[in-house]
Amino acid sequence: MITKKSYTVYQVDSFTVEKFKGNPAGVVSDADNLTEAEMQLIARELKNSETAFIFTPEKKSNDYDVEVRFFTPTTEVPICGHATVAAHFVRAVEQKAIPGEVVYQKTKAGILPVKIEKSGNNFSIKMTQGKISFEKIAGDYQQQINRAIGLQQNDLRKDYPIEIASTGHSKVMIGITSKETLNSLSPNLGDLKKLSPLIGCNGYFVFVIDSDDDGILTHGRMFAPAVGIDEDPVTGNANGPLGAYLVKNNLVQHNGIQFSFTAKQGEAMKREGAMKVTVDIENNYPQKVEIAGEAVIVFKTTIEV
Repeated sequence: MITKKSYTVYQVDSFTVEKFKGNPAGVVSDADNLTEAEMQLIARELKNSETAFIFTPEKKSNDYDVEVRFFTPTTEVPICGHATVAAHFVRAVEQKAIPGEVVYQKTKAGILPVKIEKSGNNFSIKMTQGKISFEKIAGDYQQQINRAIGLQQNDLRKDYPIEIASTGHSKVMIGITSKETLNSLSPNLGDLKKLSPLIGCNGYFVFVIDSDDDGILTHGRMFAPAVGIDEDPVTGNANGPLGAYLVKNNLVQHNGIQFSFTAKQGEAMKREGAMKVTVDIENNYPQKVEIAGEAVIVFKTTIEV
């Protein structure tokens, strides 16, 4: 007889306190004993851009407290911002994490600190992202990316270089001039998918600086068809690197020590959400990126595998 095991599954909306807004993530809070193939099947079944699987350390470790793995519907990815928020929000709700404490999570992007804080009757999750890096993109590929996204030369911010920025899971940064243009984009996803292996980056983040929206600095949209995500509603692994990109390219004013802003995303998908991005700076160069946001549980269930 084959023995099946029951696993606890949550659907969590991250970077929002309203259900059906923000970015939905699956969370399996007791993923011990699941195989990689089973995790991939669960992620495919849930159809969220990412599902987080939480594991207890195989043995007592002084290096980390919890292990989290992240799967899109088609592949495993090293790190995910909104699914990290969702995973640690669930841990707080399940009282496996104490507000105010720093938890070290092991991921494929390294061992990274996460802090759970009380926010009224809710929890706010602050995560430190991975190593910051940047990479140039050849001009011909830049033109192909713009055509695939549907951008004309006059849509682009001329002072904003198109380049790859990463804090563990890289994205192409593309600054444009108009929020109206941003929300009307209809990219050729097939062409973007073909370009991804050529440039070594599977995500494209189109953003605009919009000072007309009180308290919000940036609006963006993120497309990653190469990993099964046509569009992601609110992306930690895009907005975090965006903060580092803005500092590195001297595109924002800061005090030389730290730069913080609020990023909004998801309006074109009618799944608005927001996060706070904080960049630590040394010698006018980004050194560390943190993102923070709240979440809400949409449902909880169990699955037998």
